[in-house]
Amino acid sequence: MSNGSILIVDDEAQNLAVLEHILSDSYPLVFVRKSKEVLNAVRKHRPSLILLDIQMPDMDGYTVCLQLKADPQTENIPVIFVSTLADIGDEARGFEVGGVDYIIKPVSSAIVRARVKTHLSLVRASDLEQSYHDAIYMLGEAGHYNDNDTGVHIWRMAAYASALAKACGWSSDDCKQIELAAPMHDTGKIGIPDLILKKPGKLEPEEWEVMKTHSIIGYDILSKSKAPIFQMAAEIALCHHERWDGSGYPDGLAGELIPESARIVALADVFDALTMKRPYKGAWSLTQALEIIQEGAGSHFEPRLVEQFMFILPQILEIQAMWASREK
Repeated sequence: MSNGSILIVDDEAQNLAVLEHILSDSYPLVFVRKSKEVLNAVRKHRPSLILLDIQMPDMDGYTVCLQLKADPQTENIPVIFVSTLADIGDEARGFEVGGVDYIIKPVSSAIVRARVKTHLSLVRASDLEQSYHDAIYMLGEAGHYNDNDTGVHIWRMAAYASALAKACGWSSDDCKQIELAAPMHDTGKIGIPDLILKKPGKLEPEEWEVMKTHSIIGYDILSKSKAPIFQMAAEIALCHHERWDGSGYPDGLAGELIPESARIVALADVFDALTMKRPYKGAWSLTQALEIIQEGAGSHFEPRLVEQFMFILPQILEIQAMWASREK
């Protein structure tokens, strides 16, 4: 991850001094005068942004940028070209090789500060999004930490849920959100004692009551965040064991009182659980699984969702095949 510094590459000391004067009050700066030293400097200092001259004696800036973009460790660092080359073709070439912006010398202090600020804000947004996704991944894994046999279940199930949401008319952004929220549905299992969670046999009635609290525990954990994705994850965690006919838990909600996100995840979760191999059961055939899903229409599942699931079954099977190839 980047550290907030800016790497400035130019073979002319005067040009470095100008950029230093413009930026040094606001950002930590690193200077390089030889283009062949850029890669080592980038790996050492992990800059958030690179200001790169084009006309340098040992290797031009275009070539340096291509090298940066070819290295997985440096490919995501934004490069702004700063050059006296003012032709449209020169600028176009800069974007072709992977630059994110192009500033023509002699530089304007206001323009340099504005462009740098804009691109660093994009870097911070990207870093934040990655941290966000990492947190989601860890919470999803935490809920299944003791279920080592589940493999990629939660991620495959989430892909099913996203496809079903799209079939129900959800926007692309909302479909992406449910795909990220769905894997956290069993986060609350981290609060269930191992003696119950790992019990090989059937749970006693009092043990089952404890097991059912995982939905409330998950909600309590996830609802601490006001971010929309965690709010959705919280409602899914709380309600994914509710049933269309009101016979589920924890609140016995029925019909449309159950959030649609939870209704979608419930169906996707059951289908995936039926069709996956577990230590205590083999994978059910597609025919057997679909019979259970269809029999559950009106009792366990919303009939409309079952209808849509059957309609997009070819897409569901494509997702299943894709994940199966990843597990090999």
